[in-house]
Amino acid sequence: MEKLRNRHVGLIDNTSLDFQRYLINRLPWERQLIGIKGSRGVGKTTMILQYIKSRYQQSEKAIYVSLDDMYFAENSLLEFADEFVSKGGEHLFVDEVHKYPNWSVELKNIYDYHPKLRVVFTGSSLLEILNSRADLSRRALVFNLQGLSFREFLLFRHNIRTDSLSFEDVLSNHTEIALDISNKFKPLAYFDEYLKTGYFPFFDGNRSLYYKQLQEVVNMILEIELPLLRNTDISIVSKIKQLLLIISRSVPFKPNISSIADKVNVTRKTILDYITYLNDAGILSLIYKDSHGVSLLQKPEKIYLDNTNLAYMLADDTPNIGNIRETFFLNQVSQNHDVGYSEKGDFFVDNKYTFEIGGKNKTNKQIMDIPDAYRVVDNIEYGYDKTIPLWLFGFLY
Repeated sequence: MEKLRNRHVGLIDNTSLDFQRYLINRLPWERQLIGIKGSRGVGKTTMILQYIKSRYQQSEKAIYVSLDDMYFAENSLLEFADEFVSKGGEHLFVDEVHKYPNWSVELKNIYDYHPKLRVVFTGSSLLEILNSRADLSRRALVFNLQGLSFREFLLFRHNIRTDSLSFEDVLSNHTEIALDISNKFKPLAYFDEYLKTGYFPFFDGNRSLYYKQLQEVVNMILEIELPLLRNTDISIVSKIKQLLLIISRSVPFKPNISSIADKVNVTRKTILDYITYLNDAGILSLIYKDSHGVSLLQKPEKIYLDNTNLAYMLADDTPNIGNIRETFFLNQVSQNHDVGYSEKGDFFVDNKYTFEIGGKNKTNKQIMDIPDAYRVVDNIEYGYDKTIPLWLFGFLY
């Protein structure tokens, strides 16, 4: 345990508090058991180290451990928790849980045996976290950490500090807000950079290397996690990659499941399963007519990549611009709101608001007779009435 404590001390000492993710101030850290899931590289580890540093400094009441540490090849997590509590430990932070066998069972046991110990766990394998939710049901609250919002990107990469906005503020006061922001800096000067390389905080200035890292994340999910955790057929991975490329170049992708199944030479149900798995793994985002009570056999009306950086990585810098605009809107708004399919517009949000997404020349013809309908336009600094600049939806978290 002493070696783990020393590693903890070194990590906390080298953790900067300068930039903090949106979720750090929203989590109920004092609950007995909470989980933080999110794609690889979104900043889960940094966020929990920042919380420990700001809340506990170097107090021995808290400790951070990663379950890919060699210590846990010979020692169980439960035994470690027993020892930690016996020495006065109060808050245990467990990283990379998906790399430890039976992690959810041991966390359940820790929860039951040590009711005064607070535990925070994180995992990057979204499929593995989903698999283990049943073991932790009624015990753990699990939260998702998304990639950087446009607002966070501006602070992280360009040191431009702005406040987050509520959805209602954007709808009702967007002109005043956009004018105020544009008087301080020009958001459109940074927007294209965000769409291409701004979603994950590990970008270091080398775009090709950044895309290579994203490709490795996708390959790990397709070639390792899906076969291992969903029993998928490794032989059709190349077909799934082709499907992802098609999605990135479509306007946007409205799937013909039967046609896709014929091309890949599998059943319709298999294609629906794969699409669902990719959604669960954080590669795809699916839009349904009825976003409530979605069944495994229900065909999504539209399929998007999870974020715009994936689209640029897959399409080699030539994704469809209409697809990019809609992907950005869906990604940023769905963090806190229910986004579904709209018969007349592009999206139906919170079962009330209709949105049509487009460029400067996009008219409101499709939605002009719909109440609570808005036109969201790219490449404008500020809007008017019910026309809102697209970039402003990047300030919601």
